Amino acid sequence: MEKSTGSYRWRILAMLFFATTINYIDRSIINVLGPTLRNHVFFWTDKDYAHITIAFQVAYSIGLLVMGRFIDKYGSRIGYSVSIAIWSLFGMLHACITKSMGWIGFALARFGLGFGESGNFPAAVKTVAEWFPKKERALANGLFNAGSNVGAILAPLIVLLIVSNDGKHWQFAFLVTGFLSLLWVILWLRTYRKPESHPKLSASELKYINSDSAVENSEKLPWSKLFRVKETWAFAILKSTDAVWLFYLFWTGFFLNREFGLELNGLALPLMVIYIAADFGSITGGWVSSYLIKKGGSINRSRKITLLVCALIILPVVFATQTGSQWIAISLIALAAAGHQAWSANVMTIASDVFPKKATASVIGIGGMVGYSLSVITNLFLGNILTTSGRIGYVYAFVFAGSLYLITLLVSHLMMPKLTPLDENLKK
Repeated sequence: MEKSTGSYRWRILAMLFFATTINYIDRSIINVLGPTLRNHVFFWTDKDYAHITIAFQVAYSIGLLVMGRFIDKYGSRIGYSVSIAIWSLFGMLHACITKSMGWIGFALARFGLGFGESGNFPAAVKTVAEWFPKKERALANGLFNAGSNVGAILAPLIVLLIVSNDGKHWQFAFLVTGFLSLLWVILWLRTYRKPESHPKLSASELKYINSDSAVENSEKLPWSKLFRVKETWAFAILKSTDAVWLFYLFWTGFFLNREFGLELNGLALPLMVIYIAADFGSITGGWVSSYLIKKGGSINRSRKITLLVCALIILPVVFATQTGSQWIAISLIALAAAGHQAWSANVMTIASDVFPKKATASVIGIGGMVGYSLSVITNLFLGNILTTSGRIGYVYAFVFAGSLYLITLLVSHLMMPKLTPLDENLKK
């Protein structure tokens, strides 16, 4: 086995972690502030809030295709910078929304935020594929993906420091990440180059990075080729579970508010517990499959065993609405969130296991688009049911959230029984 004699790739990974953290602070503030804005400032209905989240998800779905392709064409250095600039601008524009604009103003701001944020994961996964050998990619993806949970943990802390229970000063909560984003872009543009042209990367570390990857040409792959291979759609089916993660991200605060009467101060600790668990899951899930591979397991077996364990861990969340206990419900959601993030670390890695590096961002974009499109549909149903029929909407939502993983794993396995790598022309 090749031994690494350098660690510069981990510095690049640290940049991905911080970008993902900023991304999720911006994205998660609405989950923490949502009940307060609904009850004390804008007086939305659940249907109004569903429309706000749908605006984000529609833009994210569109953006995944556009930004994924843009990043594959222009590279992670430029693509990532454009992405974070867009999402930071629209994140701060939330603070300009007035009561007269209502939910429509928020929907427009969320649309711009979603389009910009869609570039984060295609760029990050592409960067991991460029900078890490396959045997380390799941761990690397799990580590940078942990930034999403750190961002979700920091969001309630930031909101509590700034916003009162009646919503006073809510605008400032949407302004905090602008400076961090600007600083990150400056550092990224100064730091990032592809491994083969990076002046600070040693020849031995470059050899280690490329030790289990085929050399690729620079010819671009058209979308038409990606859409024609079954592996793209098998991956997209696995990524459809993004719809569940978005449910946790945008509706957990509302669920806890309706079910247990938690307001802003009461929501902070439960949300932090959920996302700390998710952080543990992200890192552990990436480590497990990487460990199995290093111990001699095939990539196919190691990834799929890990995914099966994740799906089984997630399943008990179907009972979240039946417990009658606040902390049992929170614990079930936390366990499911940990399972999802472990699942996500491995699913993202499958894209770089199977597809050439030059197509990774596009494939991530296509798969993510499927997940976010499914989320748009489920949000429409959830918002309508909650508005017309009350809490039964959450019962349906948690049954869907718990069972989807086993179904998608089975379907994807039938379509792609072996994770056979495709060459630079998408041939086996």
